[in-house]
Amino acid sequence: MYNHAVNRRAGLVAAILTAVTVATAYVHAQGTKEPIWAYGFLTPPAWNDKAAPPQNPPTHNLRANEDRDDQLRLRRVDGSNASYAFVDVRDGHNVIDWFPGDHPSPMPDLIAHGPKKLGANSRGCGSCHLPNGKGRPENAQPGGLPYAYIVRQLQDFKLGFRRSADWRKANTPTMVNLAMSMTDEEIRQAAAYFSAVKWDTRWVRVVETELVPKTHIQGQLFIANESERTEPIAGRIIEVPGDNTQVEELRNPHSGFVAYAPIGSVARGRELVTTGGSMVVGNQVVQGKTTACASCHGPDLMGKDDVPPLANRSPSYLARQLYDFQQGTRNGASAPLMRVVVANLTADDIVAITAYLASLGPDSPVTPPPPSLSPAPVTNTARR
Repeated sequence: MYNHAVNRRAGLVAAILTAVTVATAYVHAQGTKEPIWAYGFLTPPAWNDKAAPPQNPPTHNLRANEDRDDQLRLRRVDGSNASYAFVDVRDGHNVIDWFPGDHPSPMPDLIAHGPKKLGANSRGCGSCHLPNGKGRPENAQPGGLPYAYIVRQLQDFKLGFRRSADWRKANTPTMVNLAMSMTDEEIRQAAAYFSAVKWDTRWVRVVETELVPKTHIQGQLFIANESERTEPIAGRIIEVPGDNTQVEELRNPHSGFVAYAPIGSVARGRELVTTGGSMVVGNQVVQGKTTACASCHGPDLMGKDDVPPLANRSPSYLARQLYDFQQGTRNGASAPLMRVVVANLTADDIVAITAYLASLGPDSPVTPPPPSLSPAPVTNTARR
C-alpha cells in the first residue's frame, strides 16, 4: 500500500511537471513580456541575476544611521487610541495593532509573532499583510479571502508549488520559508483569521493618466518622490502609497494606495474581464482571447466558494499572479484552469485587466460593455 501511494504521488508530480513544462514553453513561444512594474523593478531580470534569499529576520533594534530619540518617540494616527515608536512599527516579530476593532480579537500569536518553529527569527503575518489583511502592493491581501483558498495557498507555498516568475523578488522566499515552518494548526488559524475580515472599504484608487510622479523603489514598492506628475507612464501601472508617512513610516492599515494606469485601460479591462474579449460578428458571438472572470470569481467578482475575490485588489499583486500562472511558477489545484485563461494575454492585457479590477469598489456593478464589432470605446471611468 505504501509503495502504491508513493507511485501514485510520483505519477501526479510527473504529470504536473509535464503540464507546467508544456505550458511554460507555449508561453515563452508567445513572447509575453514580463510586467516588471508589478514585481517592483525597473529592468527585466538577467540570466545571471541571483535568486533572492529570504529577507533578514525582523528586529526591534535601533538603526545606527537614524536619530535615536526620533526612533523612540511615540507616534499616533487618526482614529486610534494606540501609540507606537518607529522601533515598534518596524518590529515584524511583534506586530503593532492600530485598530484592534478591524479584525477578529484577540489577534492569534501566529498573526502577531509568526510561526513558533522560527522562534525569535519569526515574522508575524500581520507585519506584511497588516492586521486587517489589506496588505500592500508588494505582497498579498489575504483579508476577506475564502478559508479554503487561504489553506490551499499556504499548503502550495509549503509544498513548493508557488514561487515568483521574477526570481529577484525577495519576499517570495520569505513567504515560502514561513509557510514551511507553519504547522497544520497554524495554517488553519491564519485562514480562519483572515477569512473573517470584511473587505468592505476601498483600498486602491485608480487614476488614469499619461504622466505619473517620479518615483523610487523601496523594498519592491514604488514611492512617489513628489506629487507633480512629470514622468510618462509608458504602458505601466504605478501603484504608490496615498500618503508616504502613513503607509511607510507608520504602517497605518487605514491608509491605502493610488494606482496610476494608462488612459483607456479601465474600459479595455472591463471588456476583457466581463466578456473575455468576445465580439459579435453578424449574429454570431466570436470567442475572445480569454474567459470572463465572473464565471469562476462570482458575478460581483467578490469571490465564491473557494475561489478568491478580485474587485478592488492591488493591480500589482494581480498582475504578478497572472504572469506567474502564465510562466508556470504558480501551480496547485486550480493552476491548470487559470493557465488556459491567461495563456493568450499580452502585457497590455494584464495592465488593462488589473486596472479595471482595482477600480471596482466593494459595491461596484460589474456589467459588460454593449456588444460591438470592435473593442469598447476608450472612456475614463476612473477618478482623476
